[in-house]
Amino acid sequence: MGMTITEKILAEHAGRKEVHPGELITARIDLAMANDVTAPLAIKILEKYGIDEVFDPERIALVLSHFVPAKDIKSAEQAKIVRDFAKRHRIKWFFEEGEGIEHALLPERGVVVPGDLVVGADSHTCTYGALGAFATGVGSTDIAYAMATGEVWLRVPESMKFIFYGKLQPWVTGKDLILYTIGQIGVDGALYRAMEFDGETIRNLSMEQRFTIANMAIEAGGKSGIIAPDEKTIEYVKERAQRPWKVYQSDPDAEYHSVYEWDASKIEPLVAWPYLPSNVHPVSESTHINIDQAFIGSCTNGRIEDLRLAAKVFEEALKQGKKVHPDVRCIVIPASKGVYKQALKEGLIDIFLEAGCVVSTSTCGPCLGGHMGVLAEGERCISTSNRNFPGRMGHPRSESYLANPAVVAASAVMGRIAHPEEVVRAESLAQI
Repeated sequence: MGMTITEKILAEHAGRKEVHPGELITARIDLAMANDVTAPLAIKILEKYGIDEVFDPERIALVLSHFVPAKDIKSAEQAKIVRDFAKRHRIKWFFEEGEGIEHALLPERGVVVPGDLVVGADSHTCTYGALGAFATGVGSTDIAYAMATGEVWLRVPESMKFIFYGKLQPWVTGKDLILYTIGQIGVDGALYRAMEFDGETIRNLSMEQRFTIANMAIEAGGKSGIIAPDEKTIEYVKERAQRPWKVYQSDPDAEYHSVYEWDASKIEPLVAWPYLPSNVHPVSESTHINIDQAFIGSCTNGRIEDLRLAAKVFEEALKQGKKVHPDVRCIVIPASKGVYKQALKEGLIDIFLEAGCVVSTSTCGPCLGGHMGVLAEGERCISTSNRNFPGRMGHPRSESYLANPAVVAASAVMGRIAHPEEVVRAESLAQI
């Protein structure tokens, strides 16, 4: 019996010819990652046990991304702990505030490559699976162990396969495909399983949209999300990679827990209503919902393609004399400094500002209810981020709705959840 791409990567890193779902293994890692929220906890564990060396300063990434620029004294102290540790141990991949959100930044800089085994003290570490890597989120104690030993202990997950075929409708993106998936199987439908995405629709997606899909595997309970590398993957990686990579593919006779196959041409832009990412509705059934805030950014949808898509909607609105609705606050946060610079170069930032948006330095910001967009009681936000649990973006009795960047931009203009075609004229659609 053959092996899945996930099983092959884990077998290689465990020094074995094969592994099987349910087995407990110890595997070497290619990278351990933590941020300004989770790294301080890991650092304190290392100090508690007198561990004063890391296994390899070139295999650790520390990213200040969540509460930066520091919103208060506590967050400033958290960041300082990470800075001091990075300097003391000469961590190669230390990224200061403003450099970006780790899940956009590390692939962009070539720190993660195909075939890697990556553990990160952040649940959305599964994003890197879009490159054909096994990447999973772990706790701060596990990261401390990984930073000290270069190893991780885990149970080999079963794999689920999700095949999409057909041509996407206008305005449908990778965000809609993953929301559809979560809506079909539920937030625990892939619990501790590897979610493998395949099919002609996936192959036709850009790398940026693939990152969005892998990013939200955790929202279905997945241990990881993964897409086998192809020509687009290699094209993306070869100009960025900081070290050699290895491409793995699933065997034709690999065993899966389950296989789903869907016609993507039947999927329209979707919105996940509170308070679960699985509470998915077509945007056409959501247009009665007024909003107070719109957020375009996060590790899910803050990349340059996402900003281009949103900017096209705002640009068309401006041609019609429309801007962000007077009752709505719209916040745009590029996911990395590289994305920010490219958006400046292309004039996207000018469009956002002219349309009435607030543009911030690269940070997680309001996605986790951190700062720069926290919601008050009773407020509603439509967001390109990944979670809409109670209190995720602020007050426990606020509401977050999840959608793709075009839907969020159109909603910001209309003052309620809206389909992009309510803003973009039919004759302009062919140009987008």
